[in-house]
Amino acid sequence: MWSRSRTLAVVAVAAVAGLGLAGCGFQPLYGNNTTTATGTKLSEAMSSVDVQPIPGRVGQKVRNELIFANTGGGNAAAPRYRLKIALRERDIQQLVQVTGNAQGQVYQLQARYTLLDVASGQVIHQGQAVSRAPYERFQEVFSNIRARYNAEDRAAKTVSESIKSQLAAYLATT
Repeated sequence: MWSRSRTLAVVAVAAVAGLGLAGCGFQPLYGNNTTTATGTKLSEAMSSVDVQPIPGRVGQKVRNELIFANTGGGNAAAPRYRLKIALRERDIQQLVQVTGNAQGQVYQLQARYTLLDVASGQVIHQGQAVSRAPYERFQEVFSNIRARYNAEDRAAKTVSESIKSQLAAYLATT
């Protein structure tokens, strides 16, 4: 059992540590007043990222998610950066029965991206994001197609959120 003095000591240490961290320059990544190292608002820098078209249904989903996340549904700023994304899709069979049929599958989406400076054409940042979305297989064909589409949509959303976070972290420090 903790005594009252011990509890007060822990609270005092936590308060001193909190005060020490208050001046360390920490700022939230998605705050209203978050600025980049150059002094521009992070939201403006993110809205100036031109997301290039990505082939396929899943590619279009990733692109749409990124555009909406970067602009908030508003108008995009004049492009200062160009984002190129290459996707790789894969199905991993799970729960394989004796007959060879798989009851469950995992849809894996891997994205490799490159951020270029529009003015110079130089690559300024590269990265990747991976998402896995499980789904069940059924006897009905339509159910299988619908389950696969749902898994693709979930994976596309996760990948786009990961890319957005990586870009925001990079742009906040440059």
